[in-house]
Amino acid sequence: MRTHYPRTPHLPWSPGASSDDVRTTRLDGLAGREVVVTEKLDGENTTLYADGLHARSLDSGHHPSRAWVKGLQSRIGAGIPAGWRVCGENVYARHSLAYEQLDSWFYGFSVWDGDHCLDWDRTARFLRELGVPGPRVLWRGVFDERALRRLRLDTARQEGYVVRTAAGFARADFGRCVAKWVRGGHVATDTHWMYERVVPNGLGPSAALWDVRSGAEPDAAGLLHALGFGAVAEPGTAADAVTEAVAIGLAAGGVEEIVAEVTGRIDGLEVRRSGEVRLAGVLAGALHGVPRARLAARLAAGPLGMATARRVADLVGLYPALRRPFPYPDAERRAGLVRMAGAADLGVLHALAGAAPAGSGTEAAEAREYVEWSALHADEAGLLGPAPLEPLRAGLREALAGAGTADGDASDRCWAQAREGYGQGKLTTPEEAVAATWRWRDGSSYPRLVQLCGPSGSGKSTYARGLPGVEAYIGLDDLRTARGSRSDQRDNADVLREGLDRLDSALAAAAPRGGTVVWDATSLTGQQRGLAGAVARRRDALVTHAVVLVGEAELLRRNARRAHPVPAGVLDSQLRRFTPPYPGEAHRTWYIGAGGTVEDTAGTIGRATTATTATAAAAPTGTTTGGDC
Repeated sequence: MRTHYPRTPHLPWSPGASSDDVRTTRLDGLAGREVVVTEKLDGENTTLYADGLHARSLDSGHHPSRAWVKGLQSRIGAGIPAGWRVCGENVYARHSLAYEQLDSWFYGFSVWDGDHCLDWDRTARFLRELGVPGPRVLWRGVFDERALRRLRLDTARQEGYVVRTAAGFARADFGRCVAKWVRGGHVATDTHWMYERVVPNGLGPSAALWDVRSGAEPDAAGLLHALGFGAVAEPGTAADAVTEAVAIGLAAGGVEEIVAEVTGRIDGLEVRRSGEVRLAGVLAGALHGVPRARLAARLAAGPLGMATARRVADLVGLYPALRRPFPYPDAERRAGLVRMAGAADLGVLHALAGAAPAGSGTEAAEAREYVEWSALHADEAGLLGPAPLEPLRAGLREALAGAGTADGDASDRCWAQAREGYGQGKLTTPEEAVAATWRWRDGSSYPRLVQLCGPSGSGKSTYARGLPGVEAYIGLDDLRTARGSRSDQRDNADVLREGLDRLDSALAAAAPRGGTVVWDATSLTGQQRGLAGAVARRRDALVTHAVVLVGEAELLRRNARRAHPVPAGVLDSQLRRFTPPYPGEAHRTWYIGAGGTVEDTAGTIGRATTATTATAAAAPTGTTTGGDC
């Protein structure tokens, strides 16, 4: 059923209300409640359904400015459930304001299930999965009229703002839960925009990313430009290792062909992939030759954010493994695929492995055969669809909550053991997972180990020193300092042995209380991480990898300001050797960005989300979290 969008009342202090506008005089629907304030865009109100669209008027006819949004609806309509609708702003045509850097020509601002408007966080998740950007959030918090009145907009470039409750609401309550502020004299033209020549608004670099999320054919050059590689010069002139690798790949040619092949394979998967998953796969195709170790940090500093950036990097790092003979007996292949499914979408990963260059002749044929054989095993195990482990996780999460296991650490530990049992074929249902994880529900019966991973100067120690409830902190730099010199590397073997002994004792002491111990070392490689990991296994510790991903330029800047800077050659060696852990190498993983907060997680039992939204039980109190695998 088609439904027109309600008229939004003006706030009492909105200067743009005309005589025929609705103005609210009561704010009781907003008072005392959490609200979200978003920028109001100057366009045409438009509603999208699974099978069509209309402007504010249900009988809106053809207009040239609606052609693009009709194409968008044809791409994303299949992702809109029956009975749902997406309301937003069609900003293709220039009205009173000229936009030059839009992310898309359509912005969604609310999602409706029948007569119920979804809460804001769920709306943002759904829109991103669909491939539609939302308007910029200007303010969020408990409604404060004084704070809203103090908001200052650039009225030469911004029409106004909309305030709504963060919680969902019924259509009947729309006038109480939503209101707007519009600049004075907003309409400055004599002729209505529909009767003037259509002038498209300008798109910014990020529009290429949103096009891919929404299912459009990718523009390889536009994607690289959006990621900051638009000015890549000849190989040998790049400013950093990642840009240099991109320059080499572009010089070799074929990027457009690889991107097109990967896109075709992803779109050919049996189940439609969400916008963010599709984007990660396409970008991995464009960047398939870039070293993974530096890629995540480089991308996280750009428009993707940590969650998508590390997924792109993990795809790039994992796909070659599918093109080689499986190194273990076939009986162990399921366990390996389950572990891999915790780190990447296996359907997308196999699409990437089948599309990326694999040599020529016999070598290429063998690589394709290995990929196809792996895909058959993954399909037989039910792992090729999106989020194949989610039913198990959701069921276990619900069962643990019902049993009173509210501790995030204990729940995460149970989820890690359930994944292992599922991979080994020992359990298949949430009920079996509940029975198999009884030992770990008492979170006070085993210690926690937070193992820091990242190059010198990346901010590991700063982050870890702020963790609450740490009972023991073991830093190799501290041990070297106690021996006389923090920078003296001659006794590294003895320092390491002393550190591991202290770690063992600290975990043993923390076990009866479920205490936390921090291991502060670079832990650059799997071999290095394995030393502390072996001690943790002996003590049955819950192991968390805290991976700090900071871009090379920022790392060099920080190192230059340190009281004890690392020599340039040593830091360069660390960057070349750094192989960040994949999800599943520890019970759970926290990804820490340049701002010093957790921006993404893996291995947590918290609600599975897209790559950019909050996860409940992901990290220590006060951190910012992203989506989970």
